[in-house]
Amino acid sequence: MARTTFFASTICFQLLTINTVMAQSSEPIIIAHRGASGYLPEHTLEAKAMAHAMDADYIEQDVVLSKDDVPVVLHDIHVDTISDVATRFPDHKRADGRYYALDFTVVELKQLHVCERFNAKTGKQVFPKRFPKGISSFQIPTLEEELELIAGLNQSTGRIAGIYPEIKQPAWHLKEGHDISRIVLSILHKHGYKTKQDRCYIQCFEHDEVIRLRNELGWEGRLIMLMSGGTRGPGKTDFDHLRTPEGLAELAKIADGIGPDIGSIITAKREVTNLVKNAHAQKLQVHPYTLRIDELPRFAKSTDDLLDLLFHQAHVDGLFSDFPDVALLWLKQNTK
Repeated sequence: MARTTFFASTICFQLLTINTVMAQSSEPIIIAHRGASGYLPEHTLEAKAMAHAMDADYIEQDVVLSKDDVPVVLHDIHVDTISDVATRFPDHKRADGRYYALDFTVVELKQLHVCERFNAKTGKQVFPKRFPKGISSFQIPTLEEELELIAGLNQSTGRIAGIYPEIKQPAWHLKEGHDISRIVLSILHKHGYKTKQDRCYIQCFEHDEVIRLRNELGWEGRLIMLMSGGTRGPGKTDFDHLRTPEGLAELAKIADGIGPDIGSIITAKREVTNLVKNAHAQKLQVHPYTLRIDELPRFAKSTDDLLDLLFHQAHVDGLFSDFPDVALLWLKQNTK
């Protein structure tokens, strides 16, 4: 018994040490955007397992709530562009013609067949060369199911992948009577994600909620302010201001980094903006989104060209990618 206890304690200590060292690493990181979504339907457990096998540093979870306040992993508050909900639950449609995850219990959501993202009006896949729509069987996972999967893979492989949850539309959830941020934090705490030493970033597009997460709800872990390419975001979010040196200085008081779109870093004329430089001046990390090898920006000559612009010229600290293996291989071959 003593030898077993010692062995288990040693393994736990080794995993904790790996976790802490990797959390403090200054090497660029690759975040699997919705999992290995270039190869398998986004946000399925299968896509997350593949991302882990590809050695992604972090695996992303977009989180929304079910009717019974269970956090589930979906990119949108809607479920009609990634599932057969229109035929399975036609009576759940709202007046705007959309199907909302919040109108379904988790048991009902589990009955849906998930597939590659498609246009709800035409039925055509958004990315036609990706995993074929309508074959195989996939489900919507709960946040806890995904955290358990990643924890299990971390233990069985000895390679520690972090998590990168995004709290989706918290103001909308609150308006509907559900406090998604408070619920998500309780689950993260339950699974050991609490401080900046843990391999977890929380991200959100709503400035007021980023402030609330840090101040009112007491999140002590790493926090990322997401930024769209537009001027305004939900609520009082002013992306134009947040991208200025003054706005970045304000963010540095509560956040650990920013998550801008690639177009905010590299212009259509292939010019590097001052965003990364100004963010680094405030000790903010920069993790832009999203590298898709089947949908490159028009200015990019190739995938290698885009990665060179981002990492060697703009000096970003990380990158979201639907194809984490491609980005990881490039870094391995091009980072001294």
